Amino acid sequence: MEILVCIKQVPDTTEIRIDPETNTLIRTGVPSIMNPFDAYAVEQALQLKEMTDGHVTVVTMGPPQAKSILGDALAMGADDAYLVTDRKFGGSDTLATSYILASVAKKLGPFDVILCGKQAIDGDTGQVGPEMAEHLGIPQITYVSSVKVDGKGVEAVRECTRHQEIVAAPLPVVITVVKGEQEPRFETIRGRLRANRYEIKPLTRDELPVEDEGIGLKGSATRVKRSFTPERHAECVWIKGESVREQAGKLYKALERANVI
Repeated sequence: MEILVCIKQVPDTTEIRIDPETNTLIRTGVPSIMNPFDAYAVEQALQLKEMTDGHVTVVTMGPPQAKSILGDALAMGADDAYLVTDRKFGGSDTLATSYILASVAKKLGPFDVILCGKQAIDGDTGQVGPEMAEHLGIPQITYVSSVKVDGKGVEAVRECTRHQEIVAAPLPVVITVVKGEQEPRFETIRGRLRANRYEIKPLTRDELPVEDEGIGLKGSATRVKRSFTPERHAECVWIKGESVREQAGKLYKALERANVI
């Protein structure tokens, strides 16, 4: 089974700052990590690899420093890694990004299963995986916590708000992954040594079957009018009373006056 995992380098959420001039995230000097949901996608890919004696390829789109998360995935057990990087890709929104990644899948594939995290913690859109499926014209299953091979297809557990669904799909398929019961495995010493020796392959605009109108700012339909960091104001109010019942009554009236209940 050929498995592709799309991962993303994101800023540590406790360190996010926004450039007031460009309305974009300031990434310079900010610690970066592998998107947590993507780590679960890598883990799911490695489980499928073990079930089917498969092959796992990881790919990320970003600047040269994004190689670090590819090394992390290799150290976990992935077989191959590619960095999609080109200045012409700069400014791509989810539509352009999914178009580029779908083109990568076409170039490196065919793949039986394409895995993504359900969303990135910096943008929180959850759009890239489903849009890749649309570009590729193949089925998709979203919000998956576990997946297994079932004949010539897959059977996935899909997490809903109050219940789970068991969803089957033929191959090839795109699957977006949530946090499951199985935590992402730790790197092994042998895996890290291999990752350090591995030469990560770059993929640029000229090596991919994409049109300039579909990438970068030209191919991005999203426009950010304004972005800001919300100001938080906390005010503590003490509810006093002779008994718990009296305190609860005063709290209820205070919440009622504030139109909370």
